[in-house]
Amino acid sequence: MDDIENPDASLPSPRAARFGEGAEGKGARRERGLSGPQAGPLGRLSQFLRDVRAEMKRVSWPSVKEVKNTTIITLVAVIFFAIYLFLVDRVWAFLLLQLNHLLNWMTGSA
Repeated sequence: MDDIENPDASLPSPRAARFGEGAEGKGARRERGLSGPQAGPLGRLSQFLRDVRAEMKRVSWPSVKEVKNTTIITLVAVIFFAIYLFLVDRVWAFLLLQLNHLLNWMTGSA
């Protein structure tokens, strides 16, 4: 009777994964080199260089056209924001100068 009213009653309650466990409570995959015999500095260096070479082969490099386009977009954005910030700075400087003149005129200061 309970199964009809609560169809999830037969499922075990979920538990939080413990530290070091991956999905579904299985042990997390350890990184290479964390277990096993320790290699010397030259062995580790050569392994590192092999890993770097393998990773560089998997990199998806942009084409020359993509690099040119993103460079142009970046330069346009930098120039736009430089001009915008220059103008905002000039407006604020003008407003503060006028406020200073107004306060000096109101107080009778020189």
